Amino acid sequence: MKRISVQDLKAQLSGAIAAAEAGETWLVTRHNRAVAQLGPAVSPHVHVGARQAAFTLTPAVTRGTNGRYLAVLLDDRCER
Repeated sequence: MKRISVQDLKAQLSGAIAAAEAGETWLVTRHNRAVAQLGPAVSPHVHVGARQAAFTLTPAVTRGTNGRYLAVLLDDRCER
């Protein structure tokens, strides 16, 4: 974990943010005392895998429904 003072962080904020985005963790200090930690944001509900955007979505309705949207939707949901 790298250490950086608040003053140095102000001067190098863009670089520190880029490093944190790349996975590095920074310990922010004020008067040689740790006051904050800067690191990558953790999002447990979003997984970006190797197959991201490797497929395409196909529409359930390929042509117009002539105003029968609800019937088509219920049929697609197997609720009809």
